[in-house]
Amino acid sequence: MKPAGHIILLGLRGSGKTTLGPQLAKRLSLPFTDLDTITPQLLNRPTVAEAWQLDGEPAFRRAEAQALSDCLLRAPLVLALGGGTPTALGASDLLREQTATSGSIIIYLRAPADVLRTRLQTTGPGANRPSLTGANPLNEIEQVLAARDPLYRDLATYIIEITNKSPDQCLNEILQHVSRSTT
Repeated sequence: MKPAGHIILLGLRGSGKTTLGPQLAKRLSLPFTDLDTITPQLLNRPTVAEAWQLDGEPAFRRAEAQALSDCLLRAPLVLALGGGTPTALGASDLLREQTATSGSIIIYLRAPADVLRTRLQTTGPGANRPSLTGANPLNEIEQVLAARDPLYRDLATYIIEITNKSPDQCLNEILQHVSRSTT
C-alpha cells in the first residue's frame, strides 16, 4: 500500500504526530519528516523554542511555511506539521492544494485539552515549547484548541479522535484511511 501523495499529520502539540509519524512511515516504507525539526534549522536555531524566542513568531511562521513548501515538493513522505503550521501565511492554501491535486491526505490527530495537557505534563513543563498566548503552555491549551480546531477540521481528509486509544490503535486507524485512499 503506497500512497500517491504525502501523508500529512496535523494536530496540536501533544497529539502524537512525532510519535506516530515514524511508525507510520516505517509501515508505509516512506521517509518521515517533522517540520518542528526543519523549521528551526531554516533560522539557524537548534529548537523551536529558541527560534520562536530569538526570531519571533512572524519569522518563525515564514520559515515554517517555507519548510512546508519545500517538503511538499519532495517524493511522497509522512510529514508531521508543527501545531501552528496551518496558521502560517499561505500554508493552509498549500495544504488544500496538496489534497486536491496530488493524492495527499491530511490526518487530524484530535484530542481534548485534558488529554493534551496530560501528555505534555509527562514530557516536562511545556516540553520545551514556547507559549502561544503569553500563558503557560499547559494553561493555554483550551484557548489554542478552540482557535485552531475549526481550521484543522476544515483541512483534514480524516479525523482520528485519539482519546482513550493506544498509539497502535491510532496507527491502525490511520492505516485503514490510507488504504481506502489508495484504492
